[in-house]
Amino acid sequence: MNLKNFFIGLSENKFLNAFAQKYGLKLGSQSVVAGTNVEEMIERVKQLNAQGISCTIDNLGEFVSEKDAAIQAKNEILEVIKAIHSHDVDAHISIKPTQLGQDIDENFCLENLREIVDQANQYHIFVNFDMEDYTHLHSSFSLIDKLSEEYNNIGTVIQSYFYQAQEYIEKYKDYRLRLVKGAYKEPEEIAYQNKKKIDQNLIYLIEYHLKHGKFTSIATHDDRIINHVKKFVDDYNIPKDKFEFQMLYGFRNDLQLQLAREGYNFCTYVPFGTDWYGYFMRRLAERPQNIQLVAKQVFNKKTNTMIGLAAGAFLAGRMTKRKK
Repeated sequence: MNLKNFFIGLSENKFLNAFAQKYGLKLGSQSVVAGTNVEEMIERVKQLNAQGISCTIDNLGEFVSEKDAAIQAKNEILEVIKAIHSHDVDAHISIKPTQLGQDIDENFCLENLREIVDQANQYHIFVNFDMEDYTHLHSSFSLIDKLSEEYNNIGTVIQSYFYQAQEYIEKYKDYRLRLVKGAYKEPEEIAYQNKKKIDQNLIYLIEYHLKHGKFTSIATHDDRIINHVKKFVDDYNIPKDKFEFQMLYGFRNDLQLQLAREGYNFCTYVPFGTDWYGYFMRRLAERPQNIQLVAKQVFNKKTNTMIGLAAGAFLAGRMTKRKK
């Protein structure tokens, strides 16, 4: 098993997710999650804004299977939108359709999404649709297409590990897009498995959208890709108001501030809430080097205990399956 699959396995472990929700703050999750409620999150956003950094806010949660939970998530996101407006912070929101009923009923999900997008539109707030695993990909694009007939304050994510990513970048070039490598375990029939090819495809997507697209969010912690983008925009005289760099809250804080001070638009992806464990494990799966990037900021003695428990539980589960 490679390291990426290991962390994805941890992200899907229900016991560990429940354990992390209960003991998250004690385990050091505040280093990667901007609080558990709207008030705490808004304070973190204000601090980032004061440093010249904008934010995209994620009310953590996904793969909801009950309507009541989806409605609760919708109401929480509406509260976030109101808070962005009332506090006049430089921020927009990122949402996951699976948190809002995509796996329950697509029309139910669409109505929840419409209510969110409509309220955000009234306040001139942008809404980004996070992309999840391949099984939800086409449904998510369908939801975006339907809402785009009514609203123009929405955008989405293109994941470079998909073979079809170049097709998506052309189809959605008139949208504001976040470009990423991808953080889920996908079969080789539909996605690149080789890091070099994933990186090459990401660079292609970035260059294409910078030259032909509306606005590009370059979401990476990879120095090589960041430096490539810097040179590319200089060589092609691409104005800085056409793109931004984007990183995760709690990751590479010094570099985030450095890029903002260099005059680049910078946006921090700010998650908040108690459902942080799966999110964090997928960030490590997406780029295992992230372990090194957050080691000093995230991993304290208690957090190391959590990772140790996680590893032990996951490996024990694997061994049990093999014995059956």
